[in-house]
Amino acid sequence: MDHGQLRFECSAIDTQGCFRREHTGYGQDISPAFTIENLSPEAKTLAITLEDLSHPIKGFTHWVIWNLPATPQIPEGISAGAFAAALQPARQGLAYGWHRYAGPKPPKGSNHRYRFTVYALDDELDLPANVFKKRFLKKAAGHILQMGEAVGEYPGC
Repeated sequence: MDHGQLRFECSAIDTQGCFRREHTGYGQDISPAFTIENLSPEAKTLAITLEDLSHPIKGFTHWVIWNLPATPQIPEGISAGAFAAALQPARQGLAYGWHRYAGPKPPKGSNHRYRFTVYALDDELDLPANVFKKRFLKKAAGHILQMGEAVGEYPGC
């Protein structure tokens, strides 16, 4: 069944496609808020990944979180830890070796492109928190109803 394109706005990326400093490793490094549109009524959970498209390691992961409630609003400032306390049953996988959002922090003098991907899933994923994006994607593969992407640059504009 075609559920249509998942659309979302992310508070980390401004209208010029640049990351706001507070959502980077050079700022407060807080996870952004998301406003989800066209969410399938069959969606049970959401998941989000953030990857550095310019990093020498292809798809270098800055964040992976899954089992977020399938709601049109995801708040900013999700706390660090394997279990996102305020958003149970959400779990954060490993990025940079930590269970947390790790915003853009390219080497001084370089500009990198970053991609958020939001997934609408038909079920909760039974995964331990000590997994990386690759294992999350493998487990999610048969459960993805919709996806949407947003790309931003840092320092960029």
